[in-house]
Amino acid sequence: MICLGIESTAHTFGVGLVDDAGKILANIKKMYIPPTGWGIEPAKAKEHHLMIADELIQTALAQADITKPDLIAVSSGPGLPPCLLVGKQKAEELSKKWKLPIVEVNHCIAHLEIGKLISKFEDPVMLYVSGGNTQVIAFENGKYRVFGETEDIGIGNLFDTFGRKAGIDFPAGPKIGELAAKSKNYIQMPYSVKGMDVSFSGLLTKAESLLDKYRLEDICYSLTETCFAMLVEITERAMAHCQKKELILTGGVAASKRLQEMCRIMCEERSAKFSTIPMELAGDNAAMIAWVGLLDRKGKKHVDIYPAWRTDEVEISWIKSQ
Repeated sequence: MICLGIESTAHTFGVGLVDDAGKILANIKKMYIPPTGWGIEPAKAKEHHLMIADELIQTALAQADITKPDLIAVSSGPGLPPCLLVGKQKAEELSKKWKLPIVEVNHCIAHLEIGKLISKFEDPVMLYVSGGNTQVIAFENGKYRVFGETEDIGIGNLFDTFGRKAGIDFPAGPKIGELAAKSKNYIQMPYSVKGMDVSFSGLLTKAESLLDKYRLEDICYSLTETCFAMLVEITERAMAHCQKKELILTGGVAASKRLQEMCRIMCEERSAKFSTIPMELAGDNAAMIAWVGLLDRKGKKHVDIYPAWRTDEVEISWIKSQ
């Protein structure tokens, strides 16, 4: 069986085709890049997605060398409503054309499951870090449970918001990482760990307030060292609480070499396994949506969007309870 997945939760529109053995037959995407100094404008991102959707669908089918799949899956949330509506519209158009069911997929769950597919880990803790999401997740009693998360903004949002203030183009994370690597001068920053949760808004305010007082390299170094240390702390605590010996780092910010290094060191100290995945699969993509469609297979003719759909609201029927 082959599933066609559609991803359109935020800045990326993607189309992926995956078979039930986990082989990725196609995985293409295009990202909406806002004008310099701006964040994502949902209406503009929607226009971008509508403009390229049909082309990407045809290109993906040609790349996989098929005329139609056996199943359709679409990212139904969480995400920006205008962007989610494009995915819903295209999925329903294809469903009507091919007479195929559609599986509603939670975007966050898709990040986790593609991480498990690539790493071959069986029961990991997952540190999921992206523009809009920052969560520490593990499977317990029929659901992916959130053991820790941001109380305000996602870590990618932290970097992009600071980047706009500092004159760094979107997405700001890679450039901030490059600048941070040029410094070892740590400036004291707010370290906001609250039980198992973190808060980034105070850190953002502090970093912005330093822009006229310190070198940008020093601010980026201090910013990344602080927020990454916060995340590794709550991740280690979750691994101890759940008594798990595997960690997967996923989401767009998983591309950070420094965050990877800090997670790897923590896992080595705990005699645990660590894995991250290739950037084309760690960031937003449609292959992960297609893969969860194959795992779930609960399809229907018409789908809804769930802009605030939480990871721990999804019943996971394809995993036996631990």
